[in-house]
Amino acid sequence: MQEDILKSLKPDIIVEMLEMTVAFENWKKVMETADILYQCVQRIYEERQYHKAMKLPIPHVNLECPLVYYFGLSHLMCGIAHQNQGAYEQARECIYKYAELGWMEDLKEEDNQVVEEFRFLAKTNLYAVDILSGNIELIEEYVAFLQDNLEEILPGLNTILQAALMYHLDVADILHTFAEQIDEFGSYEDAENISYYYSYCYHLALYYRKCGRLQDAVGITVRAMQLADQSGNDRNFKKCTALFESLRESATTEQISQYREMLIQCLDEYGTESIPL
Repeated sequence: MQEDILKSLKPDIIVEMLEMTVAFENWKKVMETADILYQCVQRIYEERQYHKAMKLPIPHVNLECPLVYYFGLSHLMCGIAHQNQGAYEQARECIYKYAELGWMEDLKEEDNQVVEEFRFLAKTNLYAVDILSGNIELIEEYVAFLQDNLEEILPGLNTILQAALMYHLDVADILHTFAEQIDEFGSYEDAENISYYYSYCYHLALYYRKCGRLQDAVGITVRAMQLADQSGNDRNFKKCTALFESLRESATTEQISQYREMLIQCLDEYGTESIPL
């Protein structure tokens, strides 16, 4: 990207754009935006190092977070995009980049705290990538890791469910192990956890369908639809609608009623006259 364009960009604005592309699962755009963020902060860092070497005043750039955070975030988001596209080796390469950010010079205490946070994220995300790429013998170790790091249980169980679907695993005992924590998922209100909770419900519904627990699959599908609607994610809502229709014959009268009410509500929200379904 041209230098004059990079100078006009603000890292925190790029972060907002990145969060939007992640929310709508536009993985190609996520990688493009993450690369722009990396180039932007790399230019800022190089300019600072040049001024330091020349014994000139360090130029001030208004940032909401330490500069090292933006380096880590750019690699993290790129890795997530690769992971969601099944490109696990590329995702692993990104993880290695934010696993060790201590190469930056002049890191202060606040910066080192950010470095440690990304090092932890690298550890948990490396588990996910290794398991999804077929290293399923790590699941037992991963479960122990989740038990010691309760804040990672929701994304961790989502990873385990995806692996169960890919490699035909029985993970009922693992789900039972975390039953108490699973009951709390519905109380989350922040956008990131709602997104993880949607993904967990969607993959759990697929898992139940595969196991023959069809009514349970329907109920979880309806919950996933509610979360997709709450997030304004039309793509995920359509996926859940298709999944529900594939399970319709196993749905109870109450579940079909819930489904219809959600569709009618969507029609009302878009300003369309409600049509009995």
